[in-house]
Amino acid sequence: MVRAIGALERGKLQLTKQSDEGVTYAAKIEKAEARIDWNKPARGVLRHIHGLSPFPGAWGEIGIEGEPARVKILRCEMIEGSGAAGDLLDDRLAVACKQGAIRILELQRAGKAPMKAEDFLRGTPLKPPMRLT
Repeated sequence: MVRAIGALERGKLQLTKQSDEGVTYAAKIEKAEARIDWNKPARGVLRHIHGLSPFPGAWGEIGIEGEPARVKILRCEMIEGSGAAGDLLDDRLAVACKQGAIRILELQRAGKAPMKAEDFLRGTPLKPPMRLT
């Protein structure tokens, strides 16, 4: 990388066309594949969420006003914590995974704009013992 940047600065960077041989296309990601499996370790859940963000987006469901609502989770971080997989651990969107926990930092409800977790919680207070599925 250092050599490439140096060559670019000197105007001597030589681009090489990548061969078309062996090129394959990834299959479309189905909605079921984007659903978060809280029975995975926290690191796997974090990678799943970040790997699918922002599109198509990893998602789960949570009961809001007595109805299951799909929520796309766009950004999260690993935290200390434990509980049953999918359980909300606090009122700041910490969610238990099979091993460890994550904290949701950014999310999006269906048909709404993406928002930070704290903004979401102002209009939709969530507290334990709620569960994400």
